[in-house]
Amino acid sequence: MIGDIVENFILKDQDGKDFSLYDNLNQKVLLVFYPKDNTPVCNLQLTNYDLNYESFKKNDIQVVGINIADVSEHKSYCEQKGFKFPLLSDVDKIVSARFDALNLLGQNKRKVVLIGVDKTILYEKTVLSFLYLNTEQIIKSLKELKIE
Repeated sequence: MIGDIVENFILKDQDGKDFSLYDNLNQKVLLVFYPKDNTPVCNLQLTNYDLNYESFKKNDIQVVGINIADVSEHKSYCEQKGFKFPLLSDVDKIVSARFDALNLLGQNKRKVVLIGVDKTILYEKTVLSFLYLNTEQIIKSLKELKIE
């Protein structure tokens, strides 16, 4: 919930390296929960974020994709797409559950959560799985909410 302090978590990225949330909070972190690697809407969403990576960076935001796929699946997806941001593997579904980012079938919802450098949730939005928030919509919402 907005304003809640987030517990630290450590997940493996596509290269098998540990990603610690707290170690990356020298800037805001946008957690991008998405259903499945290499599917039509997920490809559109993550490619949009990749193409607009500099817009996020300019707004002091690090993008991080998360779903329940394993490291090897993320690795081949990243190699195919060349994303500039990490994809984290939440195979135990602990982090996804903590952020209410699982649907009734235990798959990831399409949800974004912005964590501030103060470890609080600044913004969160869930959309239907066949939709996604593009970079422009996210940045516009943050500006309207005066999240700098």
